[in-house]
Amino acid sequence: MDYDSFRNYIKNIDTSKRDIANAWDVAIGLQAVDGLKVSEFLLDTAIDNIEGKISMEEAEKRIENYYSENKNKENEENE
Repeated sequence: MDYDSFRNYIKNIDTSKRDIANAWDVAIGLQAVDGLKVSEFLLDTAIDNIEGKISMEEAEKRIENYYSENKNKENEENE
C-alpha cells in the first residue's frame, strides 16, 4: 500500500476509528517532512492498529523490531 492509498483508506473509515487514523497520518506526514520514505510495513502496521487488530503498544513493538532488524542487516552488509 502506498501513502496515497492509505490517505484514501482513512477518508473512508467510520468515525470511531478516525482519531487513531488521523494520529497515524500526522506521524507519517512528519516523516515525509524529514524526507523519509514511509515503508509499506509501517502503513500495514498503522492499518492493523486503526482496525483494532493490535494495540498501540504492539504497533510500537513491531516498528521497533522491524527497524532494529533492518538496521542490523544493513550494518552486516556494509562490513
